[in-house]
Amino acid sequence: MATLLRSALRPLHALGGPRGPAADVPLRGVRHGAGLLYPGHIPTSPLQKALLAAGSAGMALYNPYRHDMVAVLGETTGHCALKVLRDQMRKDAEGAEILRERPRISLSTLDLDKLRSLPEGSLGQEYLRFLDVNRVSPDTRAPTRFVDDEELAYVIQRYREIHDMLHTLLGMPTNILGEIVVKWFEAVQTGLPMCILGALFGPIRLSAQSLRVLVSELIPWAVQNGRRAPCVLNLYYERRWEQPLRALREELGITDPPSVHVRGLA
Repeated sequence: MATLLRSALRPLHALGGPRGPAADVPLRGVRHGAGLLYPGHIPTSPLQKALLAAGSAGMALYNPYRHDMVAVLGETTGHCALKVLRDQMRKDAEGAEILRERPRISLSTLDLDKLRSLPEGSLGQEYLRFLDVNRVSPDTRAPTRFVDDEELAYVIQRYREIHDMLHTLLGMPTNILGEIVVKWFEAVQTGLPMCILGALFGPIRLSAQSLRVLVSELIPWAVQNGRRAPCVLNLYYERRWEQPLRALREELGITDPPSVHVRGLA
């Protein structure tokens, strides 16, 4: 039994190794050694995936800021949801183009000077403002490792790299309340088990005041907007930097958030 467990958990040791493909390198269906489908790929058996999912779920619930564990949970439990998302992208002209071209969002692919020069209120400038105000970087997104399909691996990588874009679209900060609201929107949009678990169990750490606001106002708003908006993975954000953020919200059917001070709540 001990030997079986050691064999099943061996992929965890790789989490401390090289970070995987550079963020400006598209994931492609090329063999990279025995059984490897893309750079950084770690093939795993169903048993290994189950153990990785259980372990990462426990760690992610204990510490929601363990983004590496959240990433592992998403990869080991999201196969069916990722296939649905991939099929939605294939059926949409903009989404299909994204799948063909495999754009990446990182500091090495973003033209920060151009974003700063864009008009006030444009998607590009508001996205850059979000990064600056919240002191976050697109380079913190973990590379995909445990998805045994290179196209699905790109889909979940794309989902991660547009996460900050969704914060910008929804007008949500990066504190725990803002993250939970975004997770509710993502859960409705993607059906990923990781998002559903985060949406359901994230509120455990909230204060009573924040929980009341979340349940009475923010969750209904996030769910309504998640249902109404088209698949957010089908947006080629890199070609929409100059579009006014308000116009993009109107295009997607995203309404203004409730008039509560989310940044001041925890």
